[in-house]
Amino acid sequence: MRLDKYLKVSRLIKRRTVANEACDNGLVTVNDKPARASYEVKEGDKISLRFGARTITVEVVSVQETVRQSEAAAMYRQV
Repeated sequence: MRLDKYLKVSRLIKRRTVANEACDNGLVTVNDKPARASYEVKEGDKISLRFGARTITVEVVSVQETVRQSEAAAMYRQV
């Protein structure tokens, strides 16, 4: 699954266009490397998101095309 879609499906970022822009602006890294929106997310990847002064780092637990909002947090584990 593409990185921008994963960020939206997992509800880490609410809109796919915002996730795409974050990737283009270098605010998202995967395994400590800047990642483009087209990066293929795999289980075990570590994704870091910068929101202003805050940085969130998560590990991908599962990759699913669709999930319910209540189950979205189960797709990743905060590191």
